Amino acid sequence: MLSKKQLNGSPWTGENRYHKHKEPHIKFFTPQFKYILLFSIFLLTWFLILIQFWLPRPKTPTEPAAAVIIKKLIPSSCDGGVPVYVYNLPTEFNLGLLRNCSHLSIYTSMCPHVANNGLGQPLAAADLPGSDGHGNAWFSTHQFIAEMIFHARVENHPCRTLDPSKADIFYVPFYGGLHVSSMFREFNHTVRDELAVRLVDYLEKQPTWRKNNGEDHFIVLGRTAWDFMRSDTGPDFGANCLLNLPAVKKMSVMTVERNPWNGANLHGIPYASYFHPSTAAQMLAWQRTVRESTRPYLFSFIGAPRKGVEKAAIRDELIKQCAESTRCRLVKCDRGNTKCYDPAEILRVMKMSQFCLQAPGDSFTRRSTFDSILTGCIPVFFSPHMAYTQYGWFLPEEKEEYSVYMDEKEVNGGKRIIEEELMRIPAERVERMRSTVIDMIPRVTYSHPNASSGELGFKDAVDVALDALAKHVRGKIQKEG
Repeated sequence: MLSKKQLNGSPWTGENRYHKHKEPHIKFFTPQFKYILLFSIFLLTWFLILIQFWLPRPKTPTEPAAAVIIKKLIPSSCDGGVPVYVYNLPTEFNLGLLRNCSHLSIYTSMCPHVANNGLGQPLAAADLPGSDGHGNAWFSTHQFIAEMIFHARVENHPCRTLDPSKADIFYVPFYGGLHVSSMFREFNHTVRDELAVRLVDYLEKQPTWRKNNGEDHFIVLGRTAWDFMRSDTGPDFGANCLLNLPAVKKMSVMTVERNPWNGANLHGIPYASYFHPSTAAQMLAWQRTVRESTRPYLFSFIGAPRKGVEKAAIRDELIKQCAESTRCRLVKCDRGNTKCYDPAEILRVMKMSQFCLQAPGDSFTRRSTFDSILTGCIPVFFSPHMAYTQYGWFLPEEKEEYSVYMDEKEVNGGKRIIEEELMRIPAERVERMRSTVIDMIPRVTYSHPNASSGELGFKDAVDVALDALAKHVRGKIQKEG
């Protein structure tokens, strides 16, 4: 902008105006005019520079277009998200349990598995694309460790608030699954239930609890609901009474397997698989890998026979039909077959299969369902309680879009031959189903707890759970209020 003084010093001064007796004479190159000219050139140059930044630039190969779009869709702050308050519980309810990690399971030492906030030990990423300069995205994660990963993720979540008056939902980070598995052989029920009872006593003394009588509180359990619902009439296999306590029934409970018949406050969440990306680029790289994967096997089954478990009787038939088919890849997990415990081998087999058979085990659900989704392998279910009645927050409403269902009674009775049933599905529909499965990967994945929300670029299992839970809690409080 020119100053007032400069405006008054215009090159059109009185002595240079037109005169009725003289020809017009204009001095263009006075000092004032030169100043105006230079200033105009400066403004024009600056404007051209700005234009270069405003115009869209071509994307480089290191910045995938999809990643850019995702980053714009997902804010790095809690804009539009759900404020969540995390209780700072006495350590006996969570981190304190880890001091005795070698005795947290009656089957194995959990020390390697509770490392890295529950992710476990890092895996060599040579055969598992998806890692980059942000670190390894692959870990040997235990199937019953979701409660630890969830806790670590929420601690670092952009929607976490330290002010309880601003929170919509309240997270109680109790490592109930790790505790109950350490007590399976404890015959004294009072001792087995003691920690759960102390947790409830602690919560009911908190002002934040009394505000809505616990209706806006939730816990996350890395084991199935059956491990916390001991029955006085059924067999005692080591469960405690946590989910039977009146105060806990007021809360929302996220668990890897809910009770489909008696679980109004229970919500299924995915089992933790092996992939824990920190960035959108890692997620996109893996999705690209499974989309391009060659799948020479029509179907595959990874599992062992189960004796004495009625719901697992289908396994013998699956193993039989798979072994008899030239289009099936069977990994039979008995007699110490180490391949069944090698994450890279499990993912390799599934990544080479079009369909992955899922059979109930000790309970209805299994981690293999989410390994299958992770590899873009279409899951085949034989019970509706394996997924359809479990994970409504995470899976498409139309089950035909991403899975195949066969009634186990018809398969066991020989009325349905798995290979023949799968061969009848048109190739175009198989491709659509696989694409849907691969698109589902982000929402059933637990991202790395240290991931920056600005770089993550997608909603993972924790984000999906928090959003759905907040909607559920609001509706419950409004209805009861």
